[in-house]
Amino acid sequence: MSDFIQLLPDNIANQIAAGEVIQRPASVVKELMENAIDAAATKIDINIKDAGKTLIQVVDNGKGMSEADAVLCFKRHATSKIRTADDLFALTTKGFRGEALASVAAIAHVEMRTKTADAETGRKILIEGSEIKLNEDTVCPQGTSFEIKNLFYNVPARRNFLKKDSTEFKHIQDEFERIALSHPDIHLTLKHNESEVYNLPSAILRKRIVNILGPNFNDRLVPIEENTEIVQLKGFALKPEFAKKTRGDQYFFVNDRYFKSAYFNHAITKAFEGMVQHGKFPGYFLYLDIAPQKIDINVHPTKTEIKFEEEKFIYSILLSSIRLALGKYNIAPSLDFERETSFDLPLGMGKQTPVEPTIRVNDNFNPFATTTKSTSSGTGKATDNFSKAIMDQGFGTKETDSADWENFYKIEDESPIEEENNAIPFEDFKESETTFIIKGNYIISSSKSGLMLIHARRAIEQIVYTDTSNRFVSNPIESQSLLFPIEKEISSNEVNYWTENQSLLKQLGFDGEIKEGTLHLKSVPSVLQEESISRAIDELFATLAYQDIEKGEIAHAFIASIAKSASMKNLNLSTNESIQGLIDQLFQCENHAYSPRNKKIIETISLDEIAQKFA
Repeated sequence: MSDFIQLLPDNIANQIAAGEVIQRPASVVKELMENAIDAAATKIDINIKDAGKTLIQVVDNGKGMSEADAVLCFKRHATSKIRTADDLFALTTKGFRGEALASVAAIAHVEMRTKTADAETGRKILIEGSEIKLNEDTVCPQGTSFEIKNLFYNVPARRNFLKKDSTEFKHIQDEFERIALSHPDIHLTLKHNESEVYNLPSAILRKRIVNILGPNFNDRLVPIEENTEIVQLKGFALKPEFAKKTRGDQYFFVNDRYFKSAYFNHAITKAFEGMVQHGKFPGYFLYLDIAPQKIDINVHPTKTEIKFEEEKFIYSILLSSIRLALGKYNIAPSLDFERETSFDLPLGMGKQTPVEPTIRVNDNFNPFATTTKSTSSGTGKATDNFSKAIMDQGFGTKETDSADWENFYKIEDESPIEEENNAIPFEDFKESETTFIIKGNYIISSSKSGLMLIHARRAIEQIVYTDTSNRFVSNPIESQSLLFPIEKEISSNEVNYWTENQSLLKQLGFDGEIKEGTLHLKSVPSVLQEESISRAIDELFATLAYQDIEKGEIAHAFIASIAKSASMKNLNLSTNESIQGLIDQLFQCENHAYSPRNKKIIETISLDEIAQKFA
């Protein structure tokens, strides 16, 4: 029997390893930026072309590498950050796998230039598919420069799975922002297709957050700081009124490393409980400083999932720190449990002299007297009727006997309650063509099998959605020019969303320009009510934030948002004719049973169900 097991060639093994480490261009940017930070760089420049598919260039002014290290860094399991197994549990650096550069070199054309401070010349190395093509001296400044070209050129299947450029660049931007937020002391720049996206000079943390997310964020930040033996916590939370429908502004960092944690996020959500609307998420930028021995970052290849030795204590510290900060800055009411509140006086009584209360007793009061003195200003009709009923039973006289008590508790024979004259018999209602609207939102109408209930606002929502979608296929949505432009402050990410989708937004009825982080709206869809424009813009940006969404899905989601806004206006269903017209339009829609948000519009109640209610 022949042998089946064989060792893989190095180039294939490297490609397999690359599939785990390098998932998309953003993975390369992250690894190279982290290496530059570990090399003590104070300035890092990133230049991207075609969302990283054509070029990823990362240039730093760090320590650089020697001639031997320049070659060895592309070998698998080669690293300067680990010497023993114990080092894995006390890591203070970023990348540590020893496979990042080897993986990149296996699936791209790589050019590296590097020079140390004490070397006269630098080193230039060209690698294609893990094979060194050039290794020579070169003239270059101190630090390291990487040019990654034609990513996944020899793995076409992997390249085909990459998303559109806007989506891939958004992933790069996310990785850039996370590193920028965790290292405000480093000067960082980012260019895409020769257009500068970020130029972030070294700054304090608050300034770095404002530089990334926009100047309007400065007044939204609530400082947080807490020092304990378990963890040192600092950062900012966003004020509750700026909570969003997406989780975009939620950042956790531990030892200057970004991570995700649903458990810790629950602590933040609980701290904001009662201050944030349902369906919205509070924003935060929280930095944890913990002894490296008490965390394990070698859990996931992307190193965004981290295990904490004392996570339950950290949860409690996060919860209490957020609540304390919100109370300290008058964002939420704070309670002083040490203060005795039982002696508090209303504000208007603060200057009044205390007076001893007096008790007055009417010595002549007789509960069985015909008339009694009363200090009340008057009696209501219900009180008078009750008094009369008592009198009819023999009470109210000076003398009573046992018969009076017996008459009081006597139960008269029950008789059927007659229907009011204006009540509509059910059989007549079933056969009538009358339609009623109840509480301004629910329509009730007879049907052959019983009753039909219609949610009026959802019906309008479906009608507007169907009509707008049909017209959008061939023509842009009708827009109306605003007499005075509406100004709305937006974040840097939202600026990019608007810029990348301007043609689609115009087709949806929006026209505006951005000046210094503020959106100036000139035109909006005519179907929108003035009071719903701001909410519609928020929902539009929330839709654009989903990275993998296609333009057709964006249009669908926004038209649904327009329809929802249109349904919020006052209902004009005062006549049976207007109600019947709404019902007729609803049944002309292809889907008249559910709204665009998949909410039920129509509910029917059969005669059998009604009968069971009275069984």
